[in-house]
Amino acid sequence: MELTYLQTFLEVVRSGSFTQAGERLGYAQSSITTQIQKLEESYGAVLFERFGRKMKLTSAGETLLQYARDIVRLHAESKEAVSRQNKGSLSIGTVETLAAFFLPPYLQTYKQDYPEMNVLIQPANEPAIIDAVKAGALDMGFILDPPFADPELFSATIREETMVIVARPDHRFGRWNGVTATDLNDESLILTEDGCTYRAMLLHALKEAGVRCNFSYEFGSLEAIKQCVIYGLGIALLPQAVVAEEVRKGQMIAVPFVHPSCRFYTQVIYSRKKWISKPFRHFLELVAGPSIKINEV
Repeated sequence: MELTYLQTFLEVVRSGSFTQAGERLGYAQSSITTQIQKLEESYGAVLFERFGRKMKLTSAGETLLQYARDIVRLHAESKEAVSRQNKGSLSIGTVETLAAFFLPPYLQTYKQDYPEMNVLIQPANEPAIIDAVKAGALDMGFILDPPFADPELFSATIREETMVIVARPDHRFGRWNGVTATDLNDESLILTEDGCTYRAMLLHALKEAGVRCNFSYEFGSLEAIKQCVIYGLGIALLPQAVVAEEVRKGQMIAVPFVHPSCRFYTQVIYSRKKWISKPFRHFLELVAGPSIKINEV
């Protein structure tokens, strides 16, 4: 038995006529008649009897009426619930930089739009995020990397991030417009943790230029790095967005790092096998813009 037959049954009850029901539903009267006959065959009972020009329910029809209303209502509710998909969880892997200085305003807006969605943020480095997204352990990942491509993953560039050398306000770089790898000779460097893509780029650039530096400290915490820079313990390479507040307060200076390989972008990645639910699509469009080309399974 098709749901359509029950919907037709309810329309005949409302209009009291096969003809009017057909007009409202866009069916020929013969189609209405056929649907009601099939419904009667399914239940093994006569559902309507004619009184003049009107169709009246039989006792069997009266019994079916409430069930039909409930079935059609529940079907409509289920379609709405499934299509909205406003409950569930969204797991996101992200590097610390983006977790602290990029995602928060989007997470706030998303929480307002989907208050019943549980968003799980998992900080990690790029290799771990990529592996987890491939394995399906994470729904999506946010990385800070040169343009990324992988046959198993869909990636979209959100914005380019300017990389800067940060130092105390009285450092000689404060009068410069840009810093190259050779300018870092004999400087004390404070490094981000191993696995950080811009750390790897910096070390490669220094080795390529034959520059010797003193690697003073290494931290997995951006806040720790910034505090060490403020206290004059060394200089560091960081995304400009990370130090904007400290620069505004005059606690440190930020000078662009100039190198051909220093092109980093905030990117979102997810599996090409991923089913795109409405909450998932909404978050993608929120962070990347409505024009993002979303890869559908």
